Amino acid sequence: MLTKKRKSGVIAKVRRHDKDTGSPEAQIAILSEQIKSLAAHLKKHTKDNHSRKGLLSMVADRRTHLKYLKRKDEEGYKRIAKKFGLDK
Repeated sequence: MLTKKRKSGVIAKVRRHDKDTGSPEAQIAILSEQIKSLAAHLKKHTKDNHSRKGLLSMVADRRTHLKYLKRKDEEGYKRIAKKFGLDK
């Protein structure tokens, strides 16, 4: 779970304008941070299957946002993928 302060810090790194919270870049950044924290939780609690299902859902949601961003803004996709280490 991200705190408001941490979430706003993550959004500040990738936002398009001052009040940006819903752009694909912001959503990908938020999901990436949530995935990172949940992955750390699952390393410690390996039998937490409910959280594992939530993690898989977040990964699928982030993948959907990435596909949309790649289709609409190739440069934005490359920038976000490089920033969060999502390029392969």
